[in-house]
Amino acid sequence: MAEHRTMQRDALLDAARSLLSEGGTEALTFPALAERTGLARSSVYEYFRSRAAVVEELCAVDFPVWAAEVEAAMERADTPEAKIEAYVRQQLSLVGDRRHRAVVAISAGELDAGAREKIRAAHGGLIAMVVEALTDLGHDQPRLAAMLLQGVVDAAVRRIELGVAEEPRHITEAAVAMALRGVGG
Repeated sequence: MAEHRTMQRDALLDAARSLLSEGGTEALTFPALAERTGLARSSVYEYFRSRAAVVEELCAVDFPVWAAEVEAAMERADTPEAKIEAYVRQQLSLVGDRRHRAVVAISAGELDAGAREKIRAAHGGLIAMVVEALTDLGHDQPRLAAMLLQGVVDAAVRRIELGVAEEPRHITEAAVAMALRGVGG
């Protein structure tokens, strides 16, 4: 019985990822989750009490995996510059990944304080790795620089998500250049 519940919960989370990556937080509704999974709407409520609860669970499941991939890329790099480049490149390479898309949709969405806190904590772990690399580079305000760097990454993610003007690889190269050399290009 417990295994069946786990399978249904996983199916609901997977449906939530799809809905978020297709239509953002507005698309994530209990009727849509019920329809995608073939469960009764009342069954969806047995697993999650609210949309925020679905989002919190997604954060708990997906964010650590996603962060671990970024962390692994940084660990393979051997200089502080290479670590920062890996941080930018790996996040941008995950843009097409549904887990990443869900995370992006979530960060932009209307969330309750609990869900926001979980996202902040997960982001905090990622930022801590960059702060270390920036400190090694001799940056006098590594924490501020890390926050601004993440802003560049977030802007690049949105630009890629829009799928408008530039090729994703051009956006990635521009973000890396900005991260490493500032606006001097």
